[in-house]
Amino acid sequence: MRLRNIAIFGAVMLTAAVAGSLVGPRPAEAVAREIVELQRDVTSLLQGQKDLSTQMTQDHTVMKTLVEQTGDSVGKLNGTISAMQKSVQDVQANSGARLDTMSTQVQGLSDNLEEIKSRLGKLNQQLVDLQNTVQSLDAKISGGAPPPTTTPTSGNYAAPPATGAGAPVGGSVVPAGGAPSADTLYSNGLRDITSGKYDLARQEFQDYLKYYSDTDLASNAQFYLGEIAYSQHNYDQAVQEYDRVLTNYPKSFKLAPAHLKKGMAQLELGQKSAGVRELREVVKRYPGTEEERRARAKLKELGVPTTVAG
Repeated sequence: MRLRNIAIFGAVMLTAAVAGSLVGPRPAEAVAREIVELQRDVTSLLQGQKDLSTQMTQDHTVMKTLVEQTGDSVGKLNGTISAMQKSVQDVQANSGARLDTMSTQVQGLSDNLEEIKSRLGKLNQQLVDLQNTVQSLDAKISGGAPPPTTTPTSGNYAAPPATGAGAPVGGSVVPAGGAPSADTLYSNGLRDITSGKYDLARQEFQDYLKYYSDTDLASNAQFYLGEIAYSQHNYDQAVQEYDRVLTNYPKSFKLAPAHLKKGMAQLELGQKSAGVRELREVVKRYPGTEEERRARAKLKELGVPTTVAG
């Protein structure tokens, strides 16, 4: 636009000069020279305008190419970011599954330790009873009484409890020639659940509950039925199994993990209100435990407070 104005101005000046030469008495040679200079200036201006237009066209083409390349780069970057987000989500999902498996394995090892401690306690008690019996026999022999030739059924000596098939175990009677011993069933179940043989472990824990439902480890066996269902993504069944722990074994030390995993299973089923309620129950009833820490972390992830405002 500016060049066009300059060109118009030049043309006007040329016209004015011609008019002046016609009106005034200026020499013809001077007028002709001025006309030639003005024509040269106008030609130069027009050429400059043409060059500028050509340069602008080239610059526009370059800018268009750069914009297109930038758009392609942004598209590729968006694709890369989407792939990275998917990878992160996959890693988080796999990490969660591995953590659940590790948690089950750690609990299995903890129960193994508890079982070993229980066995050691029983062995220690049997040793004490045996020592007392030996001391009693020594006292009788020292007093001149003949040693007994048969196992007495009354008096100070008590016959050791039977441990074979058909003997009562914690109130449950195992039929002769029936299920394996309680220790064998429970140990096999722990071994198979920690190695991922869930179907076999389920059968072993079910057999344990069938024959030894009143023992100290029965609530553990019931809890592991819930863990097996959870690991196999059968969350409805898992909720039912955890509920049996809470209902049938109110003094079990598996109450906190049962509440926690029941809440987790309900969240997996889309039952957010029920799941949040269970997690809050863990925070309220079991402070300072690993279950409380996990419940708080899950509630924070869900964006809900750990307690109900009231």
